[in-house]
Amino acid sequence: MKKLLFVIALTALGLTEKTNAQDIEFGAKAGLNVSNFTGGDADRNSLIGFHVGFISEIPLSEKFSLQPELLYSTQGSEAQDVVKIKVDYLTIPIMAKYYVADRFSLEVGPQFSFLVNDKGEYIDSDLPDEDTDASSVDIGANVGLGYNLGSNLFVQARYNFGISTVAENPDIKNSVFQVALGYKF
Repeated sequence: MKKLLFVIALTALGLTEKTNAQDIEFGAKAGLNVSNFTGGDADRNSLIGFHVGFISEIPLSEKFSLQPELLYSTQGSEAQDVVKIKVDYLTIPIMAKYYVADRFSLEVGPQFSFLVNDKGEYIDSDLPDEDTDASSVDIGANVGLGYNLGSNLFVQARYNFGISTVAENPDIKNSVFQVALGYKF
């Protein structure tokens, strides 16, 4: 995993070599998560969570840019009205952005997530919370869109679908819809 992060960092640095440092924008964003697990045959309900963190946008051409992010994201699912499974991640999405119009962009890219906290909270029960044994690394793919509102404000909507499993037997993967509001410094 360390090698993968090192290669990603080197790639990002190599791409920025062609850009002017003054063109790189930095910012912060926060928003709403609607998450669930896919896979298996259990009856599940979505959980509402949040994400918050920092972004940078690296222009590569007039219409194309790279947007790496560092976010804290709360996700999970409610299983059969019995237990809420909560998984919190430090996520690193690396979004390729294509500006279809002056302020409107389409986004796609991988996401690497590292587990910070996981627990199962029983609903209407005196049973104590317990560790879920979720996988420590989650890999996903993102698709979304963004719109620059002006005055350095932007909005984004994104869907993240899990590629790797959060838990095995059955193979459970993350599924997260995100809406965010951000500000570029």
